[in-house]
Amino acid sequence: MSGFLRIMILLVAYTGSSFASGPTIKIAWAERDVALDTNPSSPFWKGANAVFMDANSRGKPDPEYRTEIRMRWTTGNLYILYVCPYEELNLKPNPQTAAETNELWNWDVAEAFIGSDFKDIKRYKEFEISPQGEWVDLDIDLNKPHHEDGWTWNSGMEVSARIDRAAHVWYGAMRIPYSAIDPRPAAPGNILRINLFRSQGPPSARHELAWQAPMSNTFHVPERFGLLELVKK
Repeated sequence: MSGFLRIMILLVAYTGSSFASGPTIKIAWAERDVALDTNPSSPFWKGANAVFMDANSRGKPDPEYRTEIRMRWTTGNLYILYVCPYEELNLKPNPQTAAETNELWNWDVAEAFIGSDFKDIKRYKEFEISPQGEWVDLDIDLNKPHHEDGWTWNSGMEVSARIDRAAHVWYGAMRIPYSAIDPRPAAPGNILRINLFRSQGPPSARHELAWQAPMSNTFHVPERFGLLELVKK
């Protein structure tokens, strides 16, 4: 084997592995599906490890809005719970929860960007929930000039939300069909690409939080995603 060929093989191997490394969320399996529950102390959510968002989209600490996220998976679904402290809510008037709400991102939301394609990282799915139980899901393709057109896609996701106004915390839960995210069957060892976000407060005092800071004016920076690994523990 020539020295040039050896170098090229090593370069390709390194490039491929670089997409499968980075900050990783390991989420535990649940034996059966359950009704959506926004109580983090419930038996279902007690079995989930917590991760936190406590910095803005530029990586600057924003501890006042430290957001807790818990996740679990079953053979059929991916579950996500957000625990979101707030000072002032920015809610859409006349909320509609029977169908998805396009441009929900202009209001208070918690979001998950999840992709299974490690070859074209500009392709992934976006899921959003508001404190009022509104939702939207999008099939994102950043290769297209208007990726927001992906909102017409339907994942089959379900949501539940509630606001604890006395404690100034809102809770949002998602149940996303696993087949909407990944063409493979859900199984221990599956690795996905993920980032988590939250938009909080009125335009004059807007806070944009991220699990992995995109370091940009947009959340849509797939090069900054971390990883999500399914484990059976």
